[in-house]
Amino acid sequence: MKILTINISSRIVEGEWTGDEAKSGIDKRPVAGPIQLKNDQVGDDIISDRTHHGGYDKAAYAYAREDADWWENNLGISISNGRFGENLTTSGIDVNQARVGERWSIGSAIVEVSQPRIPCRVFAGFWNRPTLIKEFMEAGKPGTYLRIIQEGEITAGDSITVIHVPEHSITIADLYAAKNGDRTKIHEIAAVQELSAEYKEWAQSLCK
Repeated sequence: MKILTINISSRIVEGEWTGDEAKSGIDKRPVAGPIQLKNDQVGDDIISDRTHHGGYDKAAYAYAREDADWWENNLGISISNGRFGENLTTSGIDVNQARVGERWSIGSAIVEVSQPRIPCRVFAGFWNRPTLIKEFMEAGKPGTYLRIIQEGEITAGDSITVIHVPEHSITIADLYAAKNGDRTKIHEIAAVQELSAEYKEWAQSLCK
């Protein structure tokens, strides 16, 4: 299990699809390390829309190369690392089956699995694929946002070591399925202590 590449925004993109800020830092590309994980951010990565991106619960975004390969095969296109807007392209770990609150040691940093990525019109516009939001939701391969628990330095090629697994069984895939309408585990989800405040409020509201 390792980090294949670390990706940060190389340019600001603008367009009708870039949301309220009229610009986006979604165009992330591999960079040479080492890179600092600190201040709820990956190096000098540009975050334009801080209402929906960045912050403690979404400090970094990880997507598996294996899932990117699945998209390549299904869509018949070439997908480079960073194309999903991910900061960390991983290999050898199923990020979707990681439990909420699971902790990984990478380089000298420690990160914590927090919540799935929910697609938006910026993502679809960046790919110039109007059907992408629906396809992404149906695929069930959202990748995971990460909290920075211990600031540190990471480099492409660093191993990912799972150092803590919570006792509950709720995974990123479970959260994503619930957001997509499958509420069979909503009571279990609402009881997860490691949920972000936003997800906890959402889950508990559905249990009333």
